[in-house]
Amino acid sequence: MNWLAKINLSVVLERLGPFKSAMFLIALIVVCLFTGYRLGNYYHTFQISTLAQQKQRLDDLYFHQSKQVERIHSLEVELAVEQLANQNAQITLKQMADDHYQVKKQLAFYEKVMAPEKEADGLVIDKIKVSATQSLNHYNFQVTLVQQILKKRYANGYITLNVIGSLDDVPTKLALKDISTFTKKNLTFSFQYFQVFDGSFTLPERFVPEKVQISAILTKSKWQKYQKVNKTISWILD
Repeated sequence: MNWLAKINLSVVLERLGPFKSAMFLIALIVVCLFTGYRLGNYYHTFQISTLAQQKQRLDDLYFHQSKQVERIHSLEVELAVEQLANQNAQITLKQMADDHYQVKKQLAFYEKVMAPEKEADGLVIDKIKVSATQSLNHYNFQVTLVQQILKKRYANGYITLNVIGSLDDVPTKLALKDISTFTKKNLTFSFQYFQVFDGSFTLPERFVPEKVQISAILTKSKWQKYQKVNKTISWILD
């Protein structure tokens, strides 16, 4: 920048003269103004373009945000509906369970009055299920015992299972111990609310089953007396 310091304006004015000096100064001012205008216009256009891009980006963000808010509200409504449906389902299931309990309670009462042999001190044979397997003449069974009267003491005893039918056209009763690996120990029970027995047995080839007979025996002890419950069902496979 030392060359600027060497410029003597007085010498320039003397050499150019007043008119040319004035014209030179005016031309210099016009060039500076034009250059400044062009530069300002360029940066102004750049700023407008940048602002437009930022505005478009901001509009896109607002649009996506509004969509997300709408989706959140929609999901909240769906969740509220599902929660209400679940509450209604829970209420319905509870009502059905209560109704089922009342029916079972009434049934137990009438069975106790009309068929006392089906109940012993609150113990009932609630379910007997027999189903076929893939093997010929081989079957699975399931027996459920239930104490319908709540007690602090356990029911103790054992069950017996007999399959009644005919073998070579001769009436025959087959005990579970003779057609399976079950022993009396496997068929003992000791429970407060319920107990499930399940296993399998194999029938002779020429045996035609007709009925299944279950007996639940309460053994005599200090806390309970000897009692026996019997239940017989037709041979119907599940």
